[in-house]
Parts: sequence; structure tokens; C-alpha cells
Amino acid sequence: MSQTLSASTLLAVPLAPLAGALLAGVFGTKFGGNWIGRKLSHSLTILGVFIAFVLSALTLQSVVTDGAHFNETIYTWMTVGGLKMEVGFLIDSLTAMMMCVVTFVSLMVHLYTVGYMEEDEGYNRFFSYISLFTFSMLMLVMSNNLLQLFFGWEAVGLVSYLLIGFWFNKPTAIFANMKAFLVNRVGDFGFILGIGLIGAYTGSLNYTEVFAKTSDLSALVFPGTDWMLVTVICICLFIGAMGKSAQFPLHVWLPDSMEGPTPISALIHAATMVTAGIFMVSRMSPLFELSDTALNFILVIGSITALFMGFLGIIQNDIKRVVAYSTLSQLGYMTVALGASAYSVAVFHLMTHAFFKALLFLGAGSVIMGVHHNQDIRWMGGLRKYMPVTWITSLLGSLALIGTPFFSGFYSKDSIIEAVHASHLPGAGFANFAVLAGVFVTAFYSFRMYFLVFHGKERFDQNPDAHHGDDHGHGHHDAHPHESPWVVWVPLVLLAIPSVLIGYFTIEPMLHGDFFKGVIFVNHELHPAMEELSAEFHGASAMAMHSLSTLPLWLAIAGVAMSYVFYMMYPAIPAAIKRFAQPVYTLLENKYYLDWINENILARGARLLGTGLWKVGDQTLIDGAVVNGAWKLVGLFSGLVRKAQSGYLYHYALIMILGVFVLMTYFVWLK
Repeated sequence: MSQTLSASTLLAVPLAPLAGALLAGVFGTKFGGNWIGRKLSHSLTILGVFIAFVLSALTLQSVVTDGAHFNETIYTWMTVGGLKMEVGFLIDSLTAMMMCVVTFVSLMVHLYTVGYMEEDEGYNRFFSYISLFTFSMLMLVMSNNLLQLFFGWEAVGLVSYLLIGFWFNKPTAIFANMKAFLVNRVGDFGFILGIGLIGAYTGSLNYTEVFAKTSDLSALVFPGTDWMLVTVICICLFIGAMGKSAQFPLHVWLPDSMEGPTPISALIHAATMVTAGIFMVSRMSPLFELSDTALNFILVIGSITALFMGFLGIIQNDIKRVVAYSTLSQLGYMTVALGASAYSVAVFHLMTHAFFKALLFLGAGSVIMGVHHNQDIRWMGGLRKYMPVTWITSLLGSLALIGTPFFSGFYSKDSIIEAVHASHLPGAGFANFAVLAGVFVTAFYSFRMYFLVFHGKERFDQNPDAHHGDDHGHGHHDAHPHESPWVVWVPLVLLAIPSVLIGYFTIEPMLHGDFFKGVIFVNHELHPAMEELSAEFHGASAMAMHSLSTLPLWLAIAGVAMSYVFYMMYPAIPAAIKRFAQPVYTLLENKYYLDWINENILARGARLLGTGLWKVGDQTLIDGAVVNGAWKLVGLFSGLVRKAQSGYLYHYALIMILGVFVLMTYFVWLK
């Protein structure tokens, strides 16, 4: 029998991290006089996130075992006509799962940060920011209405701006956070248009009330066109997801965001913020199921992102950027699943990816610490004997990423490939090629990084830029690399466990059971992909064994083998390929010239337009013609009239006589 959850308990989930963020941000910084020290600041923020994680885990347990639910308004902000603007929570299986992922990864990042940011001057400020981010993300996933969703959406964008530019004296960091902010504003413009259309045509922003009117929405067309209204709404909403979840061509901000400290890469750009768009589309599945046009658009955009961002990962030498392009590619996979109406598969991959990608980012940070803050994988090598824990956990994360059977990433990635194969949308053919080719590409760039970092010759003493890297301000410049302190490697171990196991134990309930029943809606008649997947599923072990005879596994093996041959056995081969295919390499090195287009065409065009509006519109028309023209006209008229006011009586008499003459002439002419 289902039960209703406690509103006060649910309120404590987002408010606990918020309280920690406020205490550390106010009393632990110069703003509040540095009343509390570093130890108390990190203790308070970690405690807040730990409380949120425990309550989230208990909530998930209640939802799964007792069928518990919650969908109520906590606070009504205002009522405009019939439109209510409220703060409320909707707790179901999707929300409870997201709450656990967000709080667990955040807790690991908080613990990791104690060691990683130990010598940074902004230590307390950083803890305040990451706790504030956790609060924002929880408000986003727990919302029961579009207004609160938008609040959380913008709040995570704001905090990501603060975190990417955390080192505000570093010009590249300031450029990166401004780039992230501006690109996300493009997506958010579409998002708010979609929300506005929903509010205008349904009279509500509450999920339940909006979904109850889907049949009415499906019958409407967008005014002045023959487009379905629901198609316009869904594409506008997805444009928001393209910005937040870094889909082509709004992906350009994410690689540059690596300018921030490594812990935020794991928190924001692997597990939480960038998955907000995936969560939103899954939550709005009753709307997206009404428009095959929108779903096909999503499918194609996701396919482009999954494949072409993977290509960029092949040529990266910065360890964090390799993982960043991997994130872009995996977000593309999730988006492809959304387009194939396999929303539960997208969310499943979101969950598994959160663990192994956070593990890879934190592992990359551990490597950066171990080699004295060098980030170039060309100057690493042979680290496995110096950093055994980082080596093993990074290997497990890489195996999960490439879809090794029995690892968590295998179950979610293979399910996406199968769902795309079963899709009947026009873009499914290209999507099927993209996700299959992406398997090989992912395996190649992942193990290229792994082999160059942990195997082969030791090259860390040959680095021409030694002691210059991302996370400055740390010491420990030993002669050799060293394993990170326990407070850094313990989160790696704790993240490695779900990276290996969670897919095996959760695939059946999440994809083929009742876990998302009544939460995610799929029209199985029009979009049969999930039914076909369920018909072919015979258990997690059987799925892993069956993969031995399928193409994706052998593509992954081929990618690993080729990377070993290229970078361990015959390193002259990639150098020769680079010389032979220089135009392709140049294209990839310039990231398909999208940054150049943005800066030299779009940004310059906007500046020219702005200058034209300022020079012509503002200075010439408004200031020149309207404002200055008005007083000049009055001055001209006054000058003429002033000449008539001479003060001589005979002038006035003459004017009177002339006036009488004109009037007499006029009346005679009328007769």
C-alpha cells in the first residue's frame, strides 16, 4: 500500500546543503569576517550533503519498497489570474533515483576536495559553492512544476559560472565561465519560450495539470503556421536541454569549463548539471511522445554529438579534456535514447555514467596531483607502480565507459544501441551508425589516455613545462609521482564500486520492471523500442554472455587493441597518420571551427548589428532625429515667430491689414 512522504523530511534534503553553503560562504570567508576556519567549513558542508544523501536514500527505499509518493505544493508564491506560481515537490521513482545520484556524487566530491584543494586560498569559498550547487540541483529534480524547474535550471547555471571562474585571476578561466554563461543563455531562451507556451495554452505550470491536458495540446497548431503546437513546445524545451546538456552545436562551453578546479568537473560536468536536460526531457515524456518530429530532431542531434565529439577526444593531450569530450559523447548517447523514446534507458545511462565519469574525473585529478600538476598525458607514463589505487580505479572506470560486459556502462550503453536499432524514426539509420561507430571511438580514446598515463615509458621527468598546470598553489614537488592522500583515493574506491556493479543489479527493475511505471510515458504502438528490448531481455547475466557474439563488444575490443598498438608498440604510426591526414587533424584541432564561427561570424555579426543599432538607431534616429530634432524644430519655429514680434506698431497694423485682405480674398473666392 502506497504512503505519502513527509513534507518536512523532504524539505530537509535541499535545505541541509543550503545551510552548509550559507555558513561556509558567509562566516568562512572575508565577507563574514572569517569567523570559522577551514576545518569547520568543510565539516559543515560535508555534514549538510551527508544528511541530504541519507534522507535521499531513505526516500528511495520508501518509494521502491512501500510505493511511497509525494506531489504537493509547499509554498504559493503568487497567483496571476488563474496561473499559480508555486514551490512544490514531486517525489516518485525518477526523482528519488536522481536525488541519490546527485547527493552521493556530491558527497564524494566534498570528501575529495578536502585533500585536493588543501592549499588553495579559496578553500572555504569552494565548499560553499559546491554545496550551493547541490541545493540548486536538488530543487531542480524535486520540483513538481515548471517554474521551480526553471529556478533550479538557472541556479545551477549561475553556480557553474562561479565554479568555472573560481580562479578569477586566471584569464582563461574568466573567458571559460563567460562562454559557458552566454552559450547557456541561448539554450535557456528556447527553454523559457517552451515554458511560456505551456503556461499560455494550458493555464498551468504544474506537471500533473499540464500532462492532463496533453490531448488538448495535440489538437492545436501554432498560430500563423501549420506546425503542431506540441512540436514547437517540445523543440523549444529541447533547445534548453541542448544548452544545459551540451548538445551540438551548443556544446562548445563544456570543454573550456575544464579551466575550473578538477572536483567541479566531476560534480557539474559528469554527474549532475549536464544531465539536467536528460532528466527534463524524461520528465516531460508525455509531451514529447506526441511529436515524432521533435523526437527525430532529438535523435539526430544526439547522434551528431555522440560521434563527432568522440572524434575530438582522440586528439586531446590534456587529461581533463579527454574526459570532457568523453562526457559530451556519452551525453549524445543519452540524447539518442530519448529520441528513440527509450527514456528509461537514457535515465539508466545517466545513472551509470554519473558514477564512472565522476570516477574518471576524480582519477584524473589524482593523477594531476601525483605528477605535480602537469595535465599533458604525453609527459606521464608508467604511473601504475607509483599510484596503484588511482591506477586500478581509473582502469575500472575506463572499462565501464567502453561498455565491458558485466560493468555498469555495458548494460546502459548496449541498451541504447538496441533501442536505436528498434526505432522506426527517419533518423534512426544515421543514429544506428553513429552509436556503433562511437563504441570504437570511445574505446580508442579512453585507452589511449589510459595507456599513455599508466603504462609505457616514464616520461614525467621530460616535461618541458614541469610544475605548471591547472591546479596551482599546491606543493609536494618530489622527484617522483606519488599516490594521493587517503581523503582523495577513498572517494575513488567508493565510486568504483557502483561503476562496476550497479548496472547488473538495476537493469531489470529500471528498464524491464515497474520502477518507472506511471512516471515515464511511452506510446508503445508508435514507438515500440522498449517493448522489443523487454521481449529480448533474459536477465543481466544472459545479456552479458550474449554480447560476446555482438558487434559492439568487438568494436570496443578493436578500439582498445588499436590504441595499444598505436601508443605502446608502434608510436610512429599515429605520427605518420597525423602527417598524412593533416587537413583532418587541423579540422579536429580547431574543433570543427565552431569556436571560430561563434567568435568571428556570430559574435562579430552581433557586434556589428549592435554598433549599427547604436550609431543609426540610437545616435542618428533617436538622439539625432527625435530628441535633438524636436528642440531644433522648436528653435527654428521660434526664430521665425520672433522676427514677427518686432515691437513696432506699424508692423502690427500692416499684418492686420494683410490678414483682413487674405480673409476677404478667401471669402470672395468661395463665392
